[in-house]
Amino acid sequence: MKRKRTSAARADHPLRVVLVTLDNHVSGAWSRAAHALSKQVPALSVSSHAATDWDHNPASLEEACAAIANGDIVIVTMLFLEAHIEAVRGALEARRDDCDAMICCMSAPEIMRLTRMGRFRMDTEATGALALLKRLRGGGDKSGRSAGAQQMSMLRRLPRLLRFIPGTAQDVRAYFLTLQYWLAGSETNLARMMAFLVNRYAGDTHATTRDALVYEPPIEYPDTGLYHSSLPDRVTDDPNVLGKTVKKAVNGTVGVLLMRSYALSGNSAHYDAVIEALEDRGLRVIPAFASGLDARPAVNAFFMERGEPIVDAVVSLTGFSLVGGPAYNDTDAAQELLESLDVPYLAVQGLEFQSLQDWQSSSMGLMPVEATMMVAIPELDGATGSMVFGGRSEGASGEKFDMQPEPERIDRLADRVARLVSLRHTPIAERKVAIVLFNFPPNSGAAGTAAHLSVFESLFNTLSAMRDEGYHVELPETHAELRDAILNGNAKQFGAEANVHTRIPVDDHVRSEPWLKEIEEQWGPAPGREWTDGQHLFVLGESFGNVLVGIQPPMGYEGDPMRMLFEGGLAPTHVFSAFYRWLREDFSANAVLHFGTHGSLEFMPGKQVGLSGKCWPDRLIADLPNIYLYAANNPSEGLIAKRRAA
Repeated sequence: MKRKRTSAARADHPLRVVLVTLDNHVSGAWSRAAHALSKQVPALSVSSHAATDWDHNPASLEEACAAIANGDIVIVTMLFLEAHIEAVRGALEARRDDCDAMICCMSAPEIMRLTRMGRFRMDTEATGALALLKRLRGGGDKSGRSAGAQQMSMLRRLPRLLRFIPGTAQDVRAYFLTLQYWLAGSETNLARMMAFLVNRYAGDTHATTRDALVYEPPIEYPDTGLYHSSLPDRVTDDPNVLGKTVKKAVNGTVGVLLMRSYALSGNSAHYDAVIEALEDRGLRVIPAFASGLDARPAVNAFFMERGEPIVDAVVSLTGFSLVGGPAYNDTDAAQELLESLDVPYLAVQGLEFQSLQDWQSSSMGLMPVEATMMVAIPELDGATGSMVFGGRSEGASGEKFDMQPEPERIDRLADRVARLVSLRHTPIAERKVAIVLFNFPPNSGAAGTAAHLSVFESLFNTLSAMRDEGYHVELPETHAELRDAILNGNAKQFGAEANVHTRIPVDDHVRSEPWLKEIEEQWGPAPGREWTDGQHLFVLGESFGNVLVGIQPPMGYEGDPMRMLFEGGLAPTHVFSAFYRWLREDFSANAVLHFGTHGSLEFMPGKQVGLSGKCWPDRLIADLPNIYLYAANNPSEGLIAKRRAA
């Protein structure tokens, strides 16, 4: 693919290679690759610009546009959001015909059409090249291969097929080779991609630089494979190799889905921390990746055997849907996959649009674009458990572009996953379940009420079904007797709203409450005024075998409940916090079921989405598996409960 060389005057500036892409996930590897090339060829200037920086740092957008305006070889990938497209579209259009080459791939059509490589212009090709490109959009074949697998297979074949066809086909071949380098984006492949593009397309004014760079073909990595920092090459497609390397399962097995591009680029410290935390809890971890933003090949290859799941839970660290990317998802295909697995599925978030420090200081938590792409779209598949596990740190040592773990959140994630796995392995008859009924407003006969739900009839039916499934449930004969046991019992003896199941000594509360200072700043010394006799805090409800039916305590702001969510510096009452601690530590619940619409847990102070360890819903539910029975006609508040309390 060599071009005919001609003599030329020496350039008065370095050859400028500019990368514009969605985020910084390859920026560290790109920077290291550029540094290595600059040692060989000093007259080479390489920059990268991430669209995720532009909203919070307008100067970075100005830098990107200036770099495009002066770029000799401009590479654009992963631009599909309208705001990102419009931010640089004018600069790209203005530069396209004046630069040596502009390569636009894996982006919205209006960006892709700006591609110009030698004789190949994507906006004018009516046949041939465009036909080949369109074939890369396949939707799977009859053999069951995913679209991603098809595309990667074709992508490797096309350069070989086009090798001996003259004319424009050689530039089309160069386009597909560029895709191969990018999609297998290790540091080495990114360096080879730059060398390849410079060698083929740099103008004669940069002939010295152009001829000094010798390129090699891309290194091929598994399209679908396994990752672990302990593996000799960090990636493999052989489960036996992983099995000889990682810790053996003690308490269960967890499948972890990763982004292939992060694993290949070496930008994986956040992945490593999650894997290590899960392994530290006695779990066997199978970290898998697939190409093309379709997780099905990885799930089928490594999380299933003979059509049966071998994992107890799946955690996605990709930030995307199971089947699809940031711009679309195939919900039906994802749900079919999850039904075949039939295990808990958690989708957690690595921050791309803000730093860890920005997230920590934000009252919102995740930005709207993050909540949409990383939380809402995976929720359409059936994902739960949204949680931040990593991001870029402003104070990180080493490469500033690389992802860093968020240790406190990763510990919480690992604890929750371990509890979910433990729940699956606990014999049904031994499982202890807490069912929480609501009482809003308090002192008004509202205990055990919920929107659009006949609570005690439904509770009786639920407990009956649990008993039939093998749970240890000691159930009264009728729902009326069930209601009487919970709401009456010894209530008059203690002057309480319902039966007093347990009295927590105040000294125990003071000794055990980790956030006592914050609560006392709001409500005064323990035990406060709610559900107490001055010496004890009351747990209201009744136990029925291994099932406790408890009444959620008052939150303290019944007259203005939204204050708890939107006003900073507030805290729940002593008895509210003590209730959830008692469920976790003293009753030792394996799981909790919040019964009906709706309670107060999800409206406790803290971030809106992407909670931290300082947010009260996270503190209160901690690692306890939480199932919430919610009215389907109230999706907006249901999402609050799902994202803030599960």
